[in-house]
Amino acid sequence: MTSMTRQYSAAASQARNAVDKTADVWTEGARAVSGRLFGLPQVDLVPAVERYFDLVQRAVEINRRLTVSWAKAAATLSGAVREKAESAGDVVREKAEAAGDIAREQAEKAERAAHEQAAKAEQAEKELARQGRQAEREQTRRAHQRARARYEGLPKAELSDLLAKRDLPKTGNIDELIERLVEADNR
Repeated sequence: MTSMTRQYSAAASQARNAVDKTADVWTEGARAVSGRLFGLPQVDLVPAVERYFDLVQRAVEINRRLTVSWAKAAATLSGAVREKAESAGDVVREKAEAAGDIAREQAEKAERAAHEQAAKAEQAEKELARQGRQAEREQTRRAHQRARARYEGLPKAELSDLLAKRDLPKTGNIDELIERLVEADNR
């Protein structure tokens, strides 16, 4: 095996290990983020990320096989042909580096997408909570109005009699008497 082949093999191996580690770290991070979103629909980006990195891994493997083939051919050739093979090796290395850059960019994009999804889910949860509180206040207001409806239209004397039967104060205007009766009903 020539030194160029060894160097390229080592570089390709390191690039593959870096891509594998990046994929693992990113996958675990995505799982951790989605696991913390209790009660929200979980977005499973793992299959898409794994498919993407499988594609990158296949591209690296193809590049490795191609480079090995070129290295074998370079061992049998002389002078100028060997220089051309080295030049091709440089191109392959550049392409491998470019593929690594693309893999990192895609991983960053996927991470940003996961963060955006988490932010949207959090915003949706807040909006649902706000709507729930608003509905609860409206329900309480309607229940209070229904409770008041029993006493609306009764004369003050009748309201005072009802309060007297409950040993409650009979002073105040009609609205105050009605409120006192509603409060007593709610106890």
